[in-house]
Amino acid sequence: MSLDDVLARIDDDLPAATDRLLELLRIPSISTDPAYKADCDRAADWLVADLQSMGVEAEKRATPGHPMVVGHVGEGKPHLLFYGHYDVQPVDPLNLWDRDPFDPAVEDTDKGRVIRGRGAADDKGQLMTIIEALRAWKEVKGDWPCRITFFLEGEEESGSPSLVPFMEENAEELKADVAMICDTGLFESKTPAIVTMLRGLLGEELTVTAPSKDLHSGMYGGISMNPIRALSKVIASLHDDEGRITIPGFYDGVPDLPEDLEAQWQGLAFDHAAFLGDVGLSKPAGEQDRTPLEMIWSRPTCEVNGIWGGYTGDGFKTVLPSEAHAKISFRLVGTQDPLAIRENFRKMVAEMLPEDCTVAFSGHGASQASGVEIGHPMFEPARQALSDEWQVPAAYIGCGGSIPIAGHFQKILGTEPMLIGFGKDDDQIHSPNEKYDMESFHKGIRSWARILDALT
Repeated sequence: MSLDDVLARIDDDLPAATDRLLELLRIPSISTDPAYKADCDRAADWLVADLQSMGVEAEKRATPGHPMVVGHVGEGKPHLLFYGHYDVQPVDPLNLWDRDPFDPAVEDTDKGRVIRGRGAADDKGQLMTIIEALRAWKEVKGDWPCRITFFLEGEEESGSPSLVPFMEENAEELKADVAMICDTGLFESKTPAIVTMLRGLLGEELTVTAPSKDLHSGMYGGISMNPIRALSKVIASLHDDEGRITIPGFYDGVPDLPEDLEAQWQGLAFDHAAFLGDVGLSKPAGEQDRTPLEMIWSRPTCEVNGIWGGYTGDGFKTVLPSEAHAKISFRLVGTQDPLAIRENFRKMVAEMLPEDCTVAFSGHGASQASGVEIGHPMFEPARQALSDEWQVPAAYIGCGGSIPIAGHFQKILGTEPMLIGFGKDDDQIHSPNEKYDMESFHKGIRSWARILDALT
């Protein structure tokens, strides 16, 4: 049986594959909310049963948090590991959804047919492209293409607290020639891509306290320090007028973009005006001496993700608050040290606060950036397989997001990650009305079949 036979089976089986994805999407596996712990277990059980139905030796492995799903099948070279996550983001605000987020459906839109529901693109739809490709391969050819390990986690959307200990304890079992990660997307929603750069992530939450309790702004306003005022000054100072970040030592370890990669990125003809225009913006706000693609792929960031204090309900309350709060995240590149940046940030904030203010910090994750070696012998065949399926030359690109698992594969397992996904820019992941294009789902399955054929 040829690859064409496998692709034909994928085409014929698409309705059944869609039904299987819809069934998985109905499970509300929200990892960050303890109320959904049983549902996360149920999603893991569903995947174990589905893999076992294909002949995979799969099982649910306990962790201090949500379980891992691990499966093994096949033999020979190469040894491929497939990673994905079955947990999803919370759905709030629920009133902004057009349908129940856990009552998924296939919908017709002005951009084509989509699968609508929480987790459709991030990451259940993506991980099922791999599973469906292997299902078709086994049904047509009667055997597996090579030795394969499945590694599916349930805490990616809540910081993966159990991931590193599990990988360290099971390193020998999980080591492979390449780890395939299906959690990325197409470039500009049309060009297949292999991600070669991932930014690291550092999160900081701070609370600035001034008076010991909320005060009447008429009696105390003017004479008393307002912590929102102090915090606002700190936040306003984090960037200069040219978009550079002002934290001391922040740019230590930030590399310049290699000339060959810069030339390739320029060749992508990225339309930043359209990219920003889709969300009601017009001007790149990052470092003004950098290109738009550099800003989102290869330069570090400092962003305020939330700020609050005082009375924020309906109506008006003339209160001078006791506390002000902010959540700030940093996307990191190169060899930037997240712990050094955390120390320098906290020191800068503390030194900027006036005498009557104190500050308390809480850290939320600290992962370094990671890059992959595209000289690995499997990368170019995979890129060509993507090009063949999409009839567009596939590209090596960067990614503005952070996928710490890629670095963990390198550091803990000594395994090179290959990041391939089929999400589109308007999939609204982490937002209401998340969707996954039917084209992405269908061609994604076919793409993995072509990649398997090219690598084996």
